[in-house]
Amino acid sequence: MGEAKRRKQLGLMPTVHPFEARMAEDGGITLTRAPEDARLREQITDALRLSQPYGPAWASEYRTNYVMAGRPDAFLETAADVEAIPVPAHRRFAGDLVLGKAGPETAGVSFPVPGGSVRLREQQHSFDGKRWESFPSNADPRRALEYLMQHPAVQERGEVVATFRAEHWPEGRIDIEPDPPEELLDLLESVTREWHGETPEDWLDSHRGLLEQGGEEPEDDLPVPVARRLVLELRRPAPLLSPLSLAFATRGNVEFHPVTAQSSYSLDGENWLNYGDGEDAEPAPDDLMAELQNFLDIATVTVTVHADGRVQWADGDIPEEHQDSLKADLTQSTGAGNAAAWAEWTTHLFTDTFAGELEVPEGETLPVPVAVKLDIPKDALGDPDPLAQTFMESEVTFNGQDWRDLYSEELPEELQPYAAGQGAN
Repeated sequence: MGEAKRRKQLGLMPTVHPFEARMAEDGGITLTRAPEDARLREQITDALRLSQPYGPAWASEYRTNYVMAGRPDAFLETAADVEAIPVPAHRRFAGDLVLGKAGPETAGVSFPVPGGSVRLREQQHSFDGKRWESFPSNADPRRALEYLMQHPAVQERGEVVATFRAEHWPEGRIDIEPDPPEELLDLLESVTREWHGETPEDWLDSHRGLLEQGGEEPEDDLPVPVARRLVLELRRPAPLLSPLSLAFATRGNVEFHPVTAQSSYSLDGENWLNYGDGEDAEPAPDDLMAELQNFLDIATVTVTVHADGRVQWADGDIPEEHQDSLKADLTQSTGAGNAAAWAEWTTHLFTDTFAGELEVPEGETLPVPVAVKLDIPKDALGDPDPLAQTFMESEVTFNGQDWRDLYSEELPEELQPYAAGQGAN
């Protein structure tokens, strides 16, 4: 106890404040569980209001997730087809405000706030405020993108509502023309700093990247711009969010689109040079599709984790230097070797993967598989972050012989008795 107190006083341990909140259609936040300190409550509500979309932006995000989950039963050809998908009005969050130094996040979504971070452990939505559900948190991103990109409506873009030019100087000064409404000023400045970089190194790196994107080959000793001008198009959210949207950031109900071809920089504060000349300065749709295909073709290795704690892979798939850490990481994150922890993890796996499709009667539990296959990106093996942030569960077996595809359009045979609306036999 004394050591923990000492470490906390030294700032070596974080202070965690759990919270639960609801968000209305207009972005209003209601805390249903939160710390008593008004300052901490305000920090939580401000973070949620800034980070979570609402109104049209929430509609776009929900419909995109709906499509990526493979739920539409017909092709979405136009924006009107997308807008016909009903959107739940109720949302709720469970998470923590973490102040002080913390270790790597192991679950959920995390974003920074002054002095720490807000971690969202659970996000749910509801049409009536009574029955709550969430989209699968562990969906195969390759298959989800394939579902999304097959719909022609994914190419629809949001309407331009305003265009601004931000003149940015490294010491922090930002001048915006024309004068924006007061509620947009901080957002425009924040997006401009994020685009150009918060540090001198990021400032130069982003400048170099834009020159390369415009077709130049910058020298190693590239001069540092003394000022930069960024043209930003503000658009309404696109009907579906996709890699083709080119939006750099979404804040509230606005998408921020940098117009590289109209942006410029100065080496002396007087003369300005353009980053690009027309559309050649921005990625063409074909380039984006090529990058998307590269993502879809990401190299992975398959690892089998057994309920009894064994972790197996094909000979030569895992470099020797990563084998011990891989086993330790996967047994810890799945609970393998501990019957109760394994059952809890696999239950979450099924309820997340088949959100809304399973209904477990009170007092009953889902069957527990004896092994699960995981697809792990090869380039994640040497990362310090937990593999739970990157691996994708692909198949399960309940008897050690018959494998069930988690991303099949039908529930695994062993889970069929628990299909929603059917009840256990």
